Amino acid sequence: MASKDSKDQDPRIAGISSAIRIIPDFPKPGIMFQDITTLLLDTKAFKDTIDLFVERYRDQNISVVAGVEARGFIFGPPIALAIGAKFVPMRKPKKLPGEVISEEYSLEYGTDKIEMHVGAVKPGERALVIDDLIATGGTLCAAIKLLERVGVTVVECACVIELPELKGREKLGGKSLFILVEGEGA
Repeated sequence: MASKDSKDQDPRIAGISSAIRIIPDFPKPGIMFQDITTLLLDTKAFKDTIDLFVERYRDQNISVVAGVEARGFIFGPPIALAIGAKFVPMRKPKKLPGEVISEEYSLEYGTDKIEMHVGAVKPGERALVIDDLIATGGTLCAAIKLLERVGVTVVECACVIELPELKGREKLGGKSLFILVEGEGA
């Protein structure tokens, strides 16, 4: 796994990168799965991951950390607590009780939706959208659209890993994307 911007990079990035296990042919042949569970087992690498995000966002007046299901739920809450923001889960359909708003997005074959509770955010709030990985960018794009539809300013998207060859960054409509490491895709 290659680190982003290897020159002048924070020395913690190498430890984070080496803590991510690559599983070939999972969940199907040709996929190089980026397994963050090994990162979570490495307390130093996991702490360094959270610390790098917190250092970046601490002084950006972010009031909402929106975590994309499911691994955004792992990284989002500790970042939100550390920067004094609320955590808002962005979930797959029919996972949230109560009234929700949703945004549909395209998959390779078909569509999916992401949902958020009505009233979880307010117009004018500033949000960070977080997930573990950006591949094709569909889910992050839907999260951005959902938040912006209710008047939230999305400051940036952040992921631990980017699969650059899948060009997900291009789907974000120019929205800034911060990543720690570049992974290997298909």
